[in-house]
Amino acid sequence: MLVSESERLRDEIIAMADKFGRERSSLMPMLQEVQAKYACVSSDAMQMIADQLGIHPVEVYSVVTFYAFLNEHPKGKYVIRLSSCVSCEMAGAKKIASQLEAELDIRFGETTEDGRFTLEWTPCMGMCDQGPAMLVNHEVYTRVTPQMVHEIIEECRSKFGVYAVQEEH
Repeated sequence: MLVSESERLRDEIIAMADKFGRERSSLMPMLQEVQAKYACVSSDAMQMIADQLGIHPVEVYSVVTFYAFLNEHPKGKYVIRLSSCVSCEMAGAKKIASQLEAELDIRFGETTEDGRFTLEWTPCMGMCDQGPAMLVNHEVYTRVTPQMVHEIIEECRSKFGVYAVQEEH
């Protein structure tokens, strides 16, 4: 008997509720786990989490849409966030933004067609003295130059190629 994707998601969310508990304080760990596994928190997942925690789905939705690291829709394997704070702008963030857009052939707020990269602006990352600052997934880069952008993108591309080959086996 085949299990539908929806049933699998429901079973996984029930297991998460068993693991983290069914209190409101379990919301973030559950959202983070769903995000890590599915690259987003779908509306179905939000409803199922709300059901497990006994809260209204709009409460789950408000948390997902409030936090930049939680997404309603899938993003690229590599989410590149460039700091938009004044210090980073003064240190050359606009040049870095132009280089990123040229390297990836997308604009900020978009994802490449192959699903590898998403570009986003982010407010201050706490690296104002080392700007321009950039975050690639959870890796912080400081004093970013256009040449570094090229190198970082190429490194991600090479890792993605290895990842894709490993996935096939």
